[in-house]
Amino acid sequence: MGSAHTVAVYGAYGHTGRFVVAHLLERGFRPVISGRDAGKLAGLAASRPGLEARPAPVGDPDALDRALAGTAAVINCAGPFATTADPVIEAALRAGIPYVDVAAEIEAVLDTFAHHADRARAAGSVIVPAMAFYGGLGDLLVTAAMGDWTAADEAHIAYGLNSWHPTAGTRAAGQVSRERRNGRRVRYTGGRLEYRDDTPPTLKWPFPEPMGTRAVIGEFTMADAVTVPSHLRVPEVCTYMTVEAAGDVSTPDTPAPTPADDRGRSAQTFLVDAVVRADGTERRAVASGRDIYAVTAPLAVEAVARILTGRTRTTGVASAGEMFDAADFLRALSPHVSLDLRQ
Repeated sequence: MGSAHTVAVYGAYGHTGRFVVAHLLERGFRPVISGRDAGKLAGLAASRPGLEARPAPVGDPDALDRALAGTAAVINCAGPFATTADPVIEAALRAGIPYVDVAAEIEAVLDTFAHHADRARAAGSVIVPAMAFYGGLGDLLVTAAMGDWTAADEAHIAYGLNSWHPTAGTRAAGQVSRERRNGRRVRYTGGRLEYRDDTPPTLKWPFPEPMGTRAVIGEFTMADAVTVPSHLRVPEVCTYMTVEAAGDVSTPDTPAPTPADDRGRSAQTFLVDAVVRADGTERRAVASGRDIYAVTAPLAVEAVARILTGRTRTTGVASAGEMFDAADFLRALSPHVSLDLRQ
């Protein structure tokens, strides 16, 4: 199926972008690599003969149009998404092709829903923001755990990372988010986002074995606080992060991830525990795997594959859980993610 489809990857030379390009090739797609830095694009093209490079400054609509010309879809991997999402979405709308990004920035994902929903729906276009480890995987797990429920009292997503070596892109995106919210933290409660100046709580989370109960930072809010309530009636959405990983990402001198296998993945492991509760009943979905950046690639590429073959549930701007059959999508990730649905 993929051999007939050319997919543009914006920010292809970045850490996550390289995983996306590699996974597109594995799936039989033909990637066209693009981004703001012509030199880095040339280097990536030289390392993978046959790739077509199309440099495109994010502020140059004509260059972006040329980058997307003749492609079937675009995956935006270039952060900070506060800078890149709007222009690349606009180029995708002009080209009449679907757009997928891997944004983890809460504010950027909110902007995508706010700025593009009406136009995308009117055009019958598909835009899926946060189709990544943060925002996408958690939303799929919560949606799958909900099953036939139409609403829940609360959703909890606990991230059990053994470590978190952030990329330069993660650090840049985090800085932009902090500036946009004036250094405040955010949580989703009472059916809305709430900005706070206090310190988030530290508590214990009972992860499934073999991880077991671990100390976590509560209200460590990620893009799930936007994606989950965008389509599910859940007034309380709380995310948690293991203390070790939270400490890594907040420490300025934590090094970037380094390859530890022949696929370029780091030694980082993760377990994501999603729990939904309604009227005293609890349902759960758990996913585990290796390297949060590497696993973003099959998430984004699977999304594109489903969009291009008509396996979608709506048009316009929608999160992963609304756009796709969540349980079926998760099962398709089985080569990369171990899954346990405990309804």
